[in-house]
Amino acid sequence: MDEVKKNVLYISYDGMTDPLGQSQVLPYIFGLSKNGYVFHLISFEKPEKFALLKDHIQLLCDENNVSWHPLIYTKKPPLLSTIYDVWRMKNLALKLHKEHAFVLTHCRSYLSALVGLGMKNNQGVNFLFDMRGFWADERVDGKIWSLSNPIFRTVYNYFKRKETQFFLESDHIISLTFNGKSEICSWPNFNGLSDKIEVIPCCADLTKFDPDEIQEERRVALLEQLKILPTQFILGYVGSIGTWYMLDEMLQAFAVLLAKRPDAVFLIVSGDQHDFILEQADKIGVPRSSIRIQSATHKDVSAYISLFNASAFFIRPTYSKKASSPTKQGELMSMGIPIICNAGVGDTDMVIKKYEAGIVLQELTPVIFSEINWDQIPFNKTLAQHGAQEFYGLETGVQRYLKVYEKIIQ
Repeated sequence: MDEVKKNVLYISYDGMTDPLGQSQVLPYIFGLSKNGYVFHLISFEKPEKFALLKDHIQLLCDENNVSWHPLIYTKKPPLLSTIYDVWRMKNLALKLHKEHAFVLTHCRSYLSALVGLGMKNNQGVNFLFDMRGFWADERVDGKIWSLSNPIFRTVYNYFKRKETQFFLESDHIISLTFNGKSEICSWPNFNGLSDKIEVIPCCADLTKFDPDEIQEERRVALLEQLKILPTQFILGYVGSIGTWYMLDEMLQAFAVLLAKRPDAVFLIVSGDQHDFILEQADKIGVPRSSIRIQSATHKDVSAYISLFNASAFFIRPTYSKKASSPTKQGELMSMGIPIICNAGVGDTDMVIKKYEAGIVLQELTPVIFSEINWDQIPFNKTLAQHGAQEFYGLETGVQRYLKVYEKIIQ
């Protein structure tokens, strides 16, 4: 394979100045670039984050021989702005292809796949559909699109038709979960796709989530900063509070814990919706004095996780969540923290049970919460940390992508 044939175009509608781009796009690309692939990266950046972080991301890309082609994300008007962005994405992709003769277009999610499918059909470029989840169904399940609205129903039906094309016409498919892969292969006429679908969950650079790297002095300082005593039980949550996370149910679980352990603290490491969290706590009857909400940069998250006695995350178990992979799961397992989660989301159940990493709850009710032995949550720390590396390790993910790249190109 000569150098020209190693040129790859990676298209993401997520920004590299967003936390997601920094954790779920760049590490993979940088890893693959060390294996002889030359990347051109198209992304769509939020103006305020781009202004703050563009130099940092550009430096990282330069150091890893990645050519970054950022475009500014267009937010308004709804739908029309997205159509405009896809048009810009397509034009830039074609321009770059004329200059660099790409052997592969790696498309992250559905909007990017519109361009990848077109380049395969019209320019003969190999097309990798990195689906990331059932995107159109996520928009409906998340109540972003209402099917009672004829416009959104039309858009939903359009993307479901395109989804079929993406699956059938792509050269390979990446699913975040085995559950999602099984769902796809269960559809009529799709049972032959199994060999074409590789499962690669949301991986993480677990060297940044090593509990042995957290100095005891740092932990003591953080506890003092948060006004928490070393003897207090800390239930932790890390990540955004948004469409999919069941905040009320997590607060209800904490309320049950609080009845057993009145000194318990719910430490929420999140950068958003602090006022909303406290308002919901008021409604549930959880005193604000038992809650700590802390914003943290990505490099500091592991230090806060090290304070947890256990971590809870409850995700709405909708149809589209069959294909969902919570990044936090691998990070928590790597840090040796027992997990309490609900059933029916991606491969979460399977991973928790296989690696004895905590508890999977079939129902989220006060009765079920009261049955939890908070002081002795079933947990095998050694096995859980091994599972984090085996299932969620970044290098494992890079090697799986590498295998797919070589299969497509050869």
